[in-house]
Amino acid sequence: MKKLKQTIDSIKHPDREVYEKALARLADQARPAGCLGELEALSARLAGIAGTLDVQLKNKIIVTCAGDHGVVEEGVSLFPSDVTTQMVFNFVNGGASVNVLARHAGARVFVADLGVNYDFKPDLPVFHKKIRKGTSNLAKGPAMTREEAVQSIEAGIEIVEELLRKERVDMLGTGDMGIGNTTPSSAIIASFSGIAVEKLTGRGTGLGDKALQSKIKTIKKALELNNPDKNDPIDVLAKIGGFEIGGLAGLVLGAAANSIPVVCDGLISTAGALIACELAPAAKDYLFASHRSVEAGHKFMHDHLGLEPILDLKMRLGEGTGAAVSMEILDVATRILAEIKTWSEVNIKDVQNKS
Repeated sequence: MKKLKQTIDSIKHPDREVYEKALARLADQARPAGCLGELEALSARLAGIAGTLDVQLKNKIIVTCAGDHGVVEEGVSLFPSDVTTQMVFNFVNGGASVNVLARHAGARVFVADLGVNYDFKPDLPVFHKKIRKGTSNLAKGPAMTREEAVQSIEAGIEIVEELLRKERVDMLGTGDMGIGNTTPSSAIIASFSGIAVEKLTGRGTGLGDKALQSKIKTIKKALELNNPDKNDPIDVLAKIGGFEIGGLAGLVLGAAANSIPVVCDGLISTAGALIACELAPAAKDYLFASHRSVEAGHKFMHDHLGLEPILDLKMRLGEGTGAAVSMEILDVATRILAEIKTWSEVNIKDVQNKS
């Protein structure tokens, strides 16, 4: 708990002065004011975080947190839990969707085992942060203990610290892998928002109507049985969350504490971001919503966080795929601020306010 508290206490707001300078430069560039839309807002935010108008996103990293879930026994997923293990090996071998998209974006993918139901060899190149082999079934009791919840968050913080001991990190993307994890993620936004579970629950791996209704009943049962305290984010994580969700929360907190922008992926990654921002509201200043998943609860998560997604490509994979794609947009945003000339720099009279 000490590491968690120290991390939260160390999160500061981005540089407001640089942010204002960025806005001023954008407004003075030789083009119609505001014509690059959201790219301008993104560039100014990145400038404030980096403390410079010339932001360089040279070292982009995506961390995919993996964990298994006891609630899978309720039939909430079409896939068996052992797919989580198989996908970890796929990530490590560079053959998964996120690996391909990350390579195109100039980012590297790292995998973290927070709670996979498998004994990986110590020399496997992943972050070995296993709390235990999968959460308990949240439909029958708490998913984990409070101590385990804190441990999972601190594991995510440790991953950021370990990365920074080796190299500079200019941008961190978050991703997930865990069969069944749309169920705890939907439960988390239901707990924080109070919105009806029916509105928040999606089909995950592609559930049919009957299985979807069963999933909704499972989430309702978990919320009623565990009664998570929405004013206590650790209680929410412990009772209805997942180990990889805690790890994702820790990544957000660790990055924010080190002034690193965080590109959040889909439903599960955003569930982790919700936990992080409920614990430390200042962390939201460093958070970018990469895309809008077709999973029903994702929009409500963005609404709760007050974030607009960069993209809406009807994706629903996870892994960090949305983060990888949006990193290319964020790269472009840094260049429009640093490289587009102002009216005075190109010796053109500013005509924007002339009739």
